Amino acid sequence: MPNIVGIKFNNSGKIYFFGPKDIEFKVGDGVIVETVRGQEYAFVAQKNTFVKDEEIKNPLKDVIRKADKKDEKQYQENLQRGERAVKICEEKVAKHGLKMKLINAEYTFDRSKVVINFTADGRVDFRELVKDLASELRTRIELHQVYEKDDVILRGAMGMCGQECCCIRCPGVCDKSTIKMAKNQNISLNPANVGGICGKLMCCLRFENDFYQETLKKLPKVNSTVKTDDGMARVLAVDVLRERIEAQVQIDDSIVEKFYHIGEFEMKGAQPDIPEEGSDDDLDELVSKD
Repeated sequence: MPNIVGIKFNNSGKIYFFGPKDIEFKVGDGVIVETVRGQEYAFVAQKNTFVKDEEIKNPLKDVIRKADKKDEKQYQENLQRGERAVKICEEKVAKHGLKMKLINAEYTFDRSKVVINFTADGRVDFRELVKDLASELRTRIELHQVYEKDDVILRGAMGMCGQECCCIRCPGVCDKSTIKMAKNQNISLNPANVGGICGKLMCCLRFENDFYQETLKKLPKVNSTVKTDDGMARVLAVDVLRERIEAQVQIDDSIVEKFYHIGEFEMKGAQPDIPEEGSDDDLDELVSKD
């Protein structure tokens, strides 16, 4: 079992494994590591621990060193340089009339390159922009177009639930959500109710979808008829979370309303159709109809 230390970069919620060498780390320590972009300043999110071999997805690189005060000072200066680079880039974008939204600018630790992240509706011809920026910033420029969800991850954001957005807290887990998932969970299809900070469907719709899909197969439709120990009953309402139905049934000379849990009734005919998953692009249609 390899010994690792978990490393986190900036606001990104994803944790990367590195070899700790013979250094003992604690959560929050600054470290210098080697990445595809060059040397980077990062933070320890998981102290030294042993993990199973199958948890190591790529060849394990070692941490270069624990950051000292000099490294921390350079990191803070890089953050300031990044803010300045964004302001300069905004001026140049306006000058060239480019339709792009700037997110941030990140200098590599050794300042050999600055990566500028942005979003845009389509392809952007930024060749002239890069020339202007290179002459102004005096370093290698890399413009990186990202998606709306990446914007949230880079900036950090809170969801309507009051917690950090799922794409930040659970990186790599949030697959695309769909309108069908919201329908399964009987959530109003108002964009304000199902839309996330990024403008796409909320990631949390997916977390409970498997339960809803499996449970709905065991529950009848409203106004259908089921067989119970009390006799035939008409379904008035379906409660997926409690796995029960409310039904109207005649007992003796009275018509009463009772709750029946799964296993206490028998459905007649075919089971209700469970909608298949669709595309999260349907949210755009909801917005246009709202």
